[in-house]
Amino acid sequence: MTRKTLPIGIQTFREIREDGCYYVDKTGMAVDLVQSGKAFFLSRPRRFGKSLFLDTLKDLFEGNRERFTGLAAESRWDWSVRYPVVRLSFGGGQAFSREDLQGWILRQLEEVETECGLIGRAQDTRGRLHQLIQALHRKSGQRVVVLVDEYDKPILDHLEQPDLARQMRDALRDIYGVLKDADAHLKFVFLTGVSKFSKVSLFSGLNHLRDITLDARWSALCGYTQEDLETVFAPELDAVDLYAVRRWYNGYNWLGTAVYNPFDVLLFLESKQFRPYWFETGTPSFLVALLARRGFFSPDLAKRRTRAEIMSAFDVDHIEPEALLWQTGYLTIHDAREIATGSWVYTLGYPNREVEASLNLSLLPALGQTAGAASDLTIQLTEALLAGNLDALRDATYRLFASIPHDWLRNNPIARFEGYYASVFYSHLAALGLDLRVEDATNKGRIDLTLRVPGRAYVFEFKVVDDQPEGQALAQILARGYADKVRQPGTHVTLVGIEFGRAERNVVAFEVAEA
Repeated sequence: MTRKTLPIGIQTFREIREDGCYYVDKTGMAVDLVQSGKAFFLSRPRRFGKSLFLDTLKDLFEGNRERFTGLAAESRWDWSVRYPVVRLSFGGGQAFSREDLQGWILRQLEEVETECGLIGRAQDTRGRLHQLIQALHRKSGQRVVVLVDEYDKPILDHLEQPDLARQMRDALRDIYGVLKDADAHLKFVFLTGVSKFSKVSLFSGLNHLRDITLDARWSALCGYTQEDLETVFAPELDAVDLYAVRRWYNGYNWLGTAVYNPFDVLLFLESKQFRPYWFETGTPSFLVALLARRGFFSPDLAKRRTRAEIMSAFDVDHIEPEALLWQTGYLTIHDAREIATGSWVYTLGYPNREVEASLNLSLLPALGQTAGAASDLTIQLTEALLAGNLDALRDATYRLFASIPHDWLRNNPIARFEGYYASVFYSHLAALGLDLRVEDATNKGRIDLTLRVPGRAYVFEFKVVDDQPEGQALAQILARGYADKVRQPGTHVTLVGIEFGRAERNVVAFEVAEA
């Protein structure tokens, strides 16, 4: 098999095709999309191939047939017609005022004007875009294609500064409103971004824009499927553990085919090392702060139920953690159920081990742990669990909670929630990428936490008591036969009941039993 160049960091369709890079063919889906409607919106997390897909659409509409040789679109597209394309991108910079953003938009419009031999006269962004669309239609005789990449980034860049975020939203609303007014001059409109802002707040009047984010037909429009990995990248897979790759990097799902983040796949294939490549490209500081303010229970993030309207509700003045977690890719859809006609409930969870481990590591400071202390304690917990050393596990658990400063516990509202103790313990283990299951259902109840390591399985139950050991945690595990759920041939099962004192704010009972 012939090896090609891994297109790391390349978002230009022409460059990938001309430089002999691996390419996962999305052109057939691009033709299907164009044939199915006129105006679309797609939300996907960062670094999911949105920019490359828009660039592919641009080459398709501009009729650059030579770049599609051997691809699915070659025999399905009418190459005799070329359409003018206006592409706006907000992914490559940052604006710090409304004036900055308007200047940024005008410069992009000027580039299109210069390339097409046009002169724009309006000085405002709304008027300039409307004039450009009309002029391109008149000059070419063909209706115009408008592609907008990372439409929401100027807002997301300033979520921690709501006043500035609102300025960005209002400036963007001016130009997006043009797309409705200029409908007669438009052939195709496609907007991509991370977040789905409400139509009222940002897309005022743009009611014809079809949101295909949760349309199963387009679930794999961006990202690599398992088949893509095993066929397109087959020359790179010698001695690669595909099960481990799938567990660490696959799992993003929008009600259809699950996909990998391309950024993860390409960097893993280059180095053959498991690292949080995608997660490391952006620290979710705003997200961590929001979760801390809301008193989150971190084990809930592994299995969280929410309604469709909550997932889609997003605006500068109203941000639900579930919506932000899902839209930014830290949670994905594990299950969807229509509980009544037209009323859907989604079960969200981590897409893969990379996200579960990395997000929980980022959450530890919000739970009162310094980076250094958290690292040392996680290593101690892991070594004890892998070795089955229960004395060391008990000591590490005591030290874990003793290391949290008293002033932090007193001054942070999250420490007053009963789930705080389980959150701290769970997040340390999850940060290591261990095989954890939260609220594992049995016919007699739900296990707080199960953990599997080679040759061993642990069942944990947590209770908060009034500073005197009550033996409730271990008693519940035994009474309800929780060990039966994890018992397998060749696996040693350990039951651990942990009780935390409300005033003591540490472990007051650590009981174990072998099953």
